[in-house]
Amino acid sequence: MSLKIFLKMTIETNAMLVKSYLLLLFLIAALLTSCDQSEDESPSIEIAAPVSVIQVETDQLSRHTIATGNAMADKEMEMKAPLSGEFHLLNHPSYNRPYKLGDYVKEGQPFMEIIDEEYVNGIALETKRMNLQLAEKTYDRQKSVYEKGGVTERELQDAELQVTTAKNDLENAQLRLKKMKMSIPISGVIVEFPNYTPNSIIEQGAPLGKIMNYYQMYIDVNLPESTINEIKIGQPVQLTNYSIPDDTLTGRITEISPAIDVETRTYLAKVRFSNPKLLIRPGMFVKTLIKVNEKRDIITIPKEIIISDQKGKRVFVVEDNTAFERLIETGMENEDQIEVVSGLEVNDRLVVKGFETLRDKSKVKILQ
Repeated sequence: MSLKIFLKMTIETNAMLVKSYLLLLFLIAALLTSCDQSEDESPSIEIAAPVSVIQVETDQLSRHTIATGNAMADKEMEMKAPLSGEFHLLNHPSYNRPYKLGDYVKEGQPFMEIIDEEYVNGIALETKRMNLQLAEKTYDRQKSVYEKGGVTERELQDAELQVTTAKNDLENAQLRLKKMKMSIPISGVIVEFPNYTPNSIIEQGAPLGKIMNYYQMYIDVNLPESTINEIKIGQPVQLTNYSIPDDTLTGRITEISPAIDVETRTYLAKVRFSNPKLLIRPGMFVKTLIKVNEKRDIITIPKEIIISDQKGKRVFVVEDNTAFERLIETGMENEDQIEVVSGLEVNDRLVVKGFETLRDKSKVKILQ
């Protein structure tokens, strides 16, 4: 091959490579341009966030204060031996057996008696009864004679005084004998009952038992100083015990102390309540719920749906499948609900679920 032909072929080959390279660059540029135009021309798609809404309405809102304390029987009586002697416990009239701890008893039921013959002899009841009869006869005789002028007025008064003295002596003797027998002082339940051996000798003042009537009960509670102008006598109170949370009793404030404890910043109030089923026992730990304030016909919403940040307090409402941010001002609140003073209107559709990821004017889809 001659040099001239070789050079010609080399030039032609290089020219073809340059054309191929330029064509490749052109295709790449066209492809890039096409992609840019495709991206610019494709419409943006916003996904609607699923939410649940409620309609804003007016309601009432109550604020309460909680206090705890020990429930106590409204009536209780401790029985003690009125005198020394031989102790005899009687039978319970309803069960025909001796009284026991936990028995229900009624006022006036015979309970026990003390036997002491020496004590009885010392009272000399029959002697005092005879002295009264003698004094009365003497007075009747003196009165008859006085009407005839046979005795002076002073002698008649002395006879009358003897009758009065004899009556008092007899009544005192009967009272002393009455102490030898004891009846149940109040209706209720025997909550303390010491064990004495039958026919044993006990001393005067020895404990015989304690009776509590806890059909009516009370509890002393310490309330915060901030509520002293809002809680009044007669105000209703709800009471529960932790062991029986499903049973709620109702009581009332019956007494309020005007003094504030300087250490606890609380004041004392007494709550009384009926306990007809005896669900609450004396000494039980009881929780009281006392209404402090109440508002009616106000807008209330769940506290949990409020978003609080540097903007303030805000919620979302839905209009035409779009969520709009609303800044709100709040007022009174309780554990679950809060009053909305401004920022919401009645019949607004308030987002209660799915609000966490929303922004102002986000598209939403309302779930049924």
